Amino acid sequence: MSKSSRRARIGLTAVTSAALCVLPMTAAVAQPGHQSHGHTGKHVLLISVDGMHQSDLDWYVAKHPSSTLAKLTRGGSEYTDASTSNPSDSDPGGTALMTGGNPKTTGVYYDVEYSHTVDEPGAACTPGQPATGGDVIYDSPDDALASVPDLINPANGTFPSFDENGSLYPAGVDKNPAAIMNLTFNPKTSLNPATFPVDPTTCQPITPWDYLGDNTIFQVIHNAGLRTAWSDKHEVYASFNGPGSNGTSIDDLFSPEIDSQAVEPNGVPYPQDNDWAHIDAATKQYDGYKVQAVLNEISGLDHSGKTKVGTPAIFGLNFQTLSVAQKIISDPTTLIGPDKNGNYTTSAPQAGGYQLVNGKVVPGPVVSSALDYVNAQLGSMVAAIHKEGLANSTTIIVTAKHGQSPQNPNQLVTVPDGPIINAINAAWTTTHPSNPKLIVAGTDDDLWQSYLSDNSQTADNFVKNYLWNHTAQGLDVNDNPVTVQHSGLAEIWAGADAAKFFGVSVNNGHYPDVFGKVQVGIVYSGPTKLAEHGGMNTGDTHVLMVVNGPDIKAQVNSRPVETTQVAPTILSVLGLNPAALTAVQKEGTQVLPGLKEHPGGR
Repeated sequence: MSKSSRRARIGLTAVTSAALCVLPMTAAVAQPGHQSHGHTGKHVLLISVDGMHQSDLDWYVAKHPSSTLAKLTRGGSEYTDASTSNPSDSDPGGTALMTGGNPKTTGVYYDVEYSHTVDEPGAACTPGQPATGGDVIYDSPDDALASVPDLINPANGTFPSFDENGSLYPAGVDKNPAAIMNLTFNPKTSLNPATFPVDPTTCQPITPWDYLGDNTIFQVIHNAGLRTAWSDKHEVYASFNGPGSNGTSIDDLFSPEIDSQAVEPNGVPYPQDNDWAHIDAATKQYDGYKVQAVLNEISGLDHSGKTKVGTPAIFGLNFQTLSVAQKIISDPTTLIGPDKNGNYTTSAPQAGGYQLVNGKVVPGPVVSSALDYVNAQLGSMVAAIHKEGLANSTTIIVTAKHGQSPQNPNQLVTVPDGPIINAINAAWTTTHPSNPKLIVAGTDDDLWQSYLSDNSQTADNFVKNYLWNHTAQGLDVNDNPVTVQHSGLAEIWAGADAAKFFGVSVNNGHYPDVFGKVQVGIVYSGPTKLAEHGGMNTGDTHVLMVVNGPDIKAQVNSRPVETTQVAPTILSVLGLNPAALTAVQKEGTQVLPGLKEHPGGR
């Protein structure tokens, strides 16, 4: 029987069973019977399950036909050929969801990137002088308090603070992680402007929101007088406020820092002595705080659960649990406790990533557990929507900022990029002794990006030719040495060809001078991970896309769509004009096909 013929009308309005609870929180919750508050019109709950492929959704629905994911999928509009932005990193991927734009208009190519149009953070600057080029790193180093000593062994180094600026935990020392629910973003104090790239025209730091080349859904919705909220993994995703917003178009931004040290609910650091993104049991705890924020917002409260403000018109979160499970080699999945003494332990480590079973790639135990967790939390949010009487006014969109590659563990080859970069710089220096560092920046996960100190076509071609004509050394999944051809790349674009690939002018300044697609399975890393994202192979880009809610008919749509189409779709659902988004105007981004379009004029 085909997938489409066995679909039933089992959507949001039929999902009533309670799911597993999130971790206990100290925040207040709404009382039973509490109905819709404040804005009583339409709502959109946007969920990004970072790393989730369409194949993951297919597998999970087949294995768990009564799950929340299955009910949302069968009762809604499922797009089976959805693609992310390119590059498929978290920042351009998330920005695509919020703007409707690709890097060519947003200017966002990675969370750690470079631009020839800015000056280096903290650099001396004379207003009006030509840009010298500089790093654009909108990531956890931007936290106002980015250096908190390791709570287990200070000699091991530092972490950023869980609350970014130490406003909740004195000196950033986290002894009560549930207090993170009281975190409040302040655009003037939560981030450190000294880490921002500098505008050579004004010599002022460029805030993350002003770096964007397109406006965002939060600006359009906020300006229409509706409430906005969002929860994410870095406070620097305040960029989603959009240019000219002064960081204030998201009324309720909740973004505890995932790169901070993971601490159990009783205040004891996880014995693995790592951050929230490298211990899957801890990632579930971390994601639980963001889920609680959404549950509070469904109840018409702010994310902390303390103040009645009305359910937002747009709100949601990203899940990190699955992305961590896909990348990590072996990890505990579950936090156990507390025991009678208030202590916690973690379950025994299990295999991360995917496995081959009867010749098919399927989720391994940690990935399977992560999918169960995400499904349970979706169930709790759907149940809360019903409890608050919002089922007939709420549309749920479930998608992903990015996928993860490779899925087949036998394809994995980890290749350190440092030796390749050093070799290119050394080769360049032999004929250009005054310029010993040709490659000045770039991020190579499962793609290649190089920014050059000399971005002439001659220099661009030099790097391209070196990469293509040299081998590189790596390790397979069993740590056996492997020699890869073409430095691990399948295709390379340099200079004018790179600009053409992204659809920008040669003098744009933001795009990588040299950009490469990897051979499937290549990850530029040490042998510490099973997969990565950022690239343009199927595992990176082919993600789930499900829309479920009032007026959404049950259908399987196989037409190619992009995650950029989420932004105009959200505005359409809310009765706002998708053309209010500049990316829609520039790129012609369409509302997702097969949905009822709502006239927008506000």
